[in-house]
Amino acid sequence: MSKVLMKGNEAVGAAAIAAGCRYFFGYPITPQSEVPEYLSRELPKVGGVFVQAESEVAAINMVYGAAGAGGRVLTSSSSPGIALKQEGISYLAGAELPCVIVDMMRGGPGLGSIQPSQTDYFLATRGGGNGDYRLLVLAPSDVQELVDLIMLGFDLADEYRNPVMILGDGMIGQMMEPVEFKEDLKREIPEKPWATTGTKGQRKPNIINSLYLEAELLEEHNHHLQAKYEKMKQNEVRVETYNIEDADLVFAAYGTTARIVKTAIAKLEEEGYKVGLIRPISLFPYPYDSFKNINPNCKGILTVEMNAGQMLDDVKIAVEGKIPTHFYGRTGGMVPGPAEIADKAREILGGDR
Repeated sequence: MSKVLMKGNEAVGAAAIAAGCRYFFGYPITPQSEVPEYLSRELPKVGGVFVQAESEVAAINMVYGAAGAGGRVLTSSSSPGIALKQEGISYLAGAELPCVIVDMMRGGPGLGSIQPSQTDYFLATRGGGNGDYRLLVLAPSDVQELVDLIMLGFDLADEYRNPVMILGDGMIGQMMEPVEFKEDLKREIPEKPWATTGTKGQRKPNIINSLYLEAELLEEHNHHLQAKYEKMKQNEVRVETYNIEDADLVFAAYGTTARIVKTAIAKLEEEGYKVGLIRPISLFPYPYDSFKNINPNCKGILTVEMNAGQMLDDVKIAVEGKIPTHFYGRTGGMVPGPAEIADKAREILGGDR
């Protein structure tokens, strides 16, 4: 299949349609407004439904309704809008409703800026709403991977009956790259006997709910959810690693930041430094085990993020204090450059090559 040049946000919409999504509910916010713009034009062409809701709160509750009826449903927003959706996301997780949520992150806190950032890592991986829930969180680093993970996300959402979040940022949403919509990524949409599709006089009504007034029943439900999350940890870890077994310094970075880090790595290698990379693709479940394969004589791990240090916590958990951890970040929508990242690496390595 030939490739087509697409902006990241428009590729989100095209990938969702290719994955069988027929419902979108959202609200425009920079830097992801091209997602609803694209889908408002293209979804009706395939018999789908596009609704620009009156607010992010309304949109996420519409997602609840369509997902409960068995549809493949997408919503997208950026950081402040995702914050508004958190109560509904908790409801979706509690009711075990599959959907895909795209977050094209921008600088914060508050309204912050419209520039790219990675400030929603805690929100996405720790659960920004109430309760002991988890989202499957996938972090693409280029537009092709964004397309692939959108399509995968719908399948994972159905398999685990759980919301999936695609965590991008303003850069990946706005950049244009050639993409291919791979036929082998398309899967049949599974039957959903739990959905509220009407009994047709053939079964008892299905009830979808996240309210349990009896503590014992809610605890039983929570045990069920935690067992599901453990299954995700066993089966859904995705990671890219490079040269970690032999490196004197290993970078940890995800998303578009990892692309910038790769440029810094190329420069450092030209200078004779031994450096490696761990790029988590799944942020939950996190690839903790990959850190066990790092050179035991490694001088440190340098986490690079577009925030004040959020994934850094997971890196520290992964290394269990056995390897020194360092951090370099830019905030407020500032993007780290390869030169400054390489300078930080040289500082840690002290000139050793």
